[in-house]
Amino acid sequence: MNSRQNEILQIVNKRKRVQVTDLSDLVGVSGVTIRQDLNFLEQQGYLKRVHGAAMALQSDDVNARLEVRFDIKQQLANKAADLVAPNETVLIEGGSANALLARTLADRGDVTIITPSAYIAHLIRNSSANIILLGGVYQHQGESLVGPLTKLCIQNIHFSTAFLGIDGYHQDTGFTSRDMMRAEIAETIISKNRRNIVLTDSSKFGQIYPSSIGKTSEISILLTDDSAPMEDIDALKSQGVEVLCG
Repeated sequence: MNSRQNEILQIVNKRKRVQVTDLSDLVGVSGVTIRQDLNFLEQQGYLKRVHGAAMALQSDDVNARLEVRFDIKQQLANKAADLVAPNETVLIEGGSANALLARTLADRGDVTIITPSAYIAHLIRNSSANIILLGGVYQHQGESLVGPLTKLCIQNIHFSTAFLGIDGYHQDTGFTSRDMMRAEIAETIISKNRRNIVLTDSSKFGQIYPSSIGKTSEISILLTDDSAPMEDIDALKSQGVEVLCG
């Protein structure tokens, strides 16, 4: 990594998401050069390229995360929607793939959706689905609601299936999150002992973040894409998790 690429990376990590045109102005080189540098930095695993911009790997901006591997996430959302029966009540915790699932289910119009995600509630606001938005402390960037009030709401509301987002999975740590408060909400959801489904693309495998999300054996189904490592799939199955790859 040269000094210019290091400067680009620092800008992206600080701002979380930066347009190519803005990087060109800030660094003082052409857009072509910026795109070449971004391609190199993405290949080296330092950041993510999205349409016309670059995004820090640990960004909580749901709009930005939606653009990363969008086609795969939409395929997973479609497959996950097939697991939901007409007139079922589901809780959708958050995450980009789960946001697409919420939109797919809302378009069906025959499901009640409970969520602690203000982003998801806003995304499906014009649908005919029944939407229950839980209360709590609002996280501005991720647009999630967290804290004791959110946990209390979950403890006193009923649903048959929960869809959870994760930031990482490793055999040594299980499912993990970069956000401690969101991890607490996920733990509360899992403790209801309903059908717990983790929806994630394969890029999360091998990643470790500080906060654990329940016990692996408490997850009913993991839905991911075909690029997930076979050794991880086998490890999940050995702990009673049904793994669906689509």
